[in-house]
Amino acid sequence: MDEVTLESGDAAVSILNYGCVLRDWRVDGARGSVPVTLGFPRFEDYALHSQSHGIIAGRVANRTAGARFEMDGREYRLTPNHGSNHLHGGAVGLGRRIWEMETDDAGNAVHLRHASPDGEEGYPGAVDFEVTFLLEGARLICAMSGVPDRPTPVNLAQHSYYNLGGGGDVLDHEVEIAASRYTPTGPDLIPDGSIAPVAGTRMDFTTARSIGDSDPGRLGLDHNLVLDADRDRKAPAARVSCPRTGLNLRLWTDEPALQIYNGSDKSVAVPGHDGRKYGPYAGLCLEAQHYPDSLNRPDWPSIIATSEAPYNQQLVVEISP
Repeated sequence: MDEVTLESGDAAVSILNYGCVLRDWRVDGARGSVPVTLGFPRFEDYALHSQSHGIIAGRVANRTAGARFEMDGREYRLTPNHGSNHLHGGAVGLGRRIWEMETDDAGNAVHLRHASPDGEEGYPGAVDFEVTFLLEGARLICAMSGVPDRPTPVNLAQHSYYNLGGGGDVLDHEVEIAASRYTPTGPDLIPDGSIAPVAGTRMDFTTARSIGDSDPGRLGLDHNLVLDADRDRKAPAARVSCPRTGLNLRLWTDEPALQIYNGSDKSVAVPGHDGRKYGPYAGLCLEAQHYPDSLNRPDWPSIIATSEAPYNQQLVVEISP
């Protein structure tokens, strides 16, 4: 595996060509350099112990019920890798592939490319994927694209676990998200097809609240929030702050939804950055994407890309005091 580190006066971000993994993000805080994403110092731990840490998830991120979908009257069977369902693109997906990587030193950017063949993980058509990471001061821009040779579903997500405290858990992190609705799920976390208001639920982050307050019974959060279509696009779709370090995260996206996952059920057997042990609530994921199980919900926003209308997503994340 190869690695490139982008540096500015405000941050250093390390990217692997394995899975387009964002391995490490360092920000200077009041107590020195803070690792604000979870990751591993050894490359081999990504193959053996990673739980989607920092990957680009796809071809279709999140869950697809029954690992199947229909398109143009034909049924397609995907790799089941989460019980009977399909998660984050399958057993290998895009997050466990070696990508071609090219640095742009003048632009402080790195470009990664993967040619996904017809039939990969059960998906129809070949897709040329490209991901570019660009660091501008404290702001990281992640541009994702996929150009298929025929109609096929594409729904990517950048899957970093954030911890603005540099260690410990994220229960004290204050979160605000411009989403007044969400997609309720059943026990298997597959949406039931409805779209409901967040008011009065644990998913209400329309005003800032802590992760601990949103999960008092420690049931975990792994839910899709529907971003308000009429929100101010110049303002962040999500904000996170850590009272221990004074660091703040701001996230902008052109996607219609944001999956919030607080890692309540995660524990990693090997040490992460600076020898830290990652247990439950060690990191917070904010996954900009389309709704889960969109392939089986034709009334929801489509994730079908074509050669005439290829897939594009732009994610911007800024972390600073």
